[in-house]
Amino acid sequence: MTVRLKGLLVAFVLAIGGCAGPTHDLLNKTTVAAPASDIAATHEIFVATTRQRATKDPRQVFDGDRSLTTSYARVDVTVPRSHQVGAIERAKGSANSNPAKDFTAKDVTYYEGAPQFAKAVGADIAMRGDRALVFVHGFNNGFDDGIYRLTQIAHDTNYPGTPVLFSWASSAKTTGYIYDKDSSTAARDDLEATLRMLAKTRVKSIDIIAHSMGTWLTMEALRQLAITGDRDLGGKLGYVILASPDIDVDVFKKQMIRYGKPDKPFAVLLSGDDRALKLSSLISGDKPRVGDYGDAADLASYGVLVADLTKTKGGDGGLNHAKFADNPILVQLLGDRLRAPAGLASDEPDPTQLNNLGQGLGKAVGSVAEIVITTPFKVLTIATGG
Repeated sequence: MTVRLKGLLVAFVLAIGGCAGPTHDLLNKTTVAAPASDIAATHEIFVATTRQRATKDPRQVFDGDRSLTTSYARVDVTVPRSHQVGAIERAKGSANSNPAKDFTAKDVTYYEGAPQFAKAVGADIAMRGDRALVFVHGFNNGFDDGIYRLTQIAHDTNYPGTPVLFSWASSAKTTGYIYDKDSSTAARDDLEATLRMLAKTRVKSIDIIAHSMGTWLTMEALRQLAITGDRDLGGKLGYVILASPDIDVDVFKKQMIRYGKPDKPFAVLLSGDDRALKLSSLISGDKPRVGDYGDAADLASYGVLVADLTKTKGGDGGLNHAKFADNPILVQLLGDRLRAPAGLASDEPDPTQLNNLGQGLGKAVGSVAEIVITTPFKVLTIATGG
């Protein structure tokens, strides 16, 4: 291992360690109650997972071991009224979550198989307005991390449909990069099957947000759909948002060539100061990753919208790997986009909306900041001053 790689690995571990607890328990050891007035909302998160059921510590619900089959569940999560947009308030270490202060999983429902799950999620989709949001988490994520992140996204964006977590078997270890890459690859068929399952419900739009290594898994599943001639799930595929993509740039180009120019908005969110992807790039032989690639126009030529977030602030202790979800203004932009059905949205951003967003971003960061949006047709810059 080179000195440079060792240094980056140490920095990465320290950054992750500063914001994560030593366990990945989702459920409390004992019941902790809170007055209803302290709870802002309860979100029902539907789950399809290639993780094994946790046996050593059942409070984890699902652990980091791989399963050859997909399991299904629903987790009900409360959000405290004191919640701040972009944050995930959670208990430290193995302490119990306090619903008045923390995101708290209060109930888990297990489904016996795909038919029972499809019936339950289909009923929820029909009740909530015929839309579903599928979130595919990234590297070094426990089952709890994915549950809480999707809860935060659904809550902060005020998403008008059913949240569905696709949770693949990450080891939730900073040293587990290769294991995680193999786990995400092994889950391609399972994600494809889950998307097809959702498409058979009354859903009108299936939106996808994938993060980090989860973007590799998502692009592979979309590529498989394209190979079968059903790349847009019978017209039901909505937004595809790839946040901090941990994908080799050349591999992504080949995936996009096979998929073809998207018919609906398809966005890549990248940041040149993403320290996690710097490590990934080094592990991969100093080859650039899509999430910190410096040539947005090159990516946009494949038919995607590229948003460069380099000059915006992240909320993950300097790692800058989750700006799409932990920067309050970017969350606002994401929410504005998601609340308009993809079939009604344009590939071209509204300049007036972007200018208004830019003013808010400038106030939030207190200094000069920019979001540079590159489309296949033009480049737009949201410039702001503090």
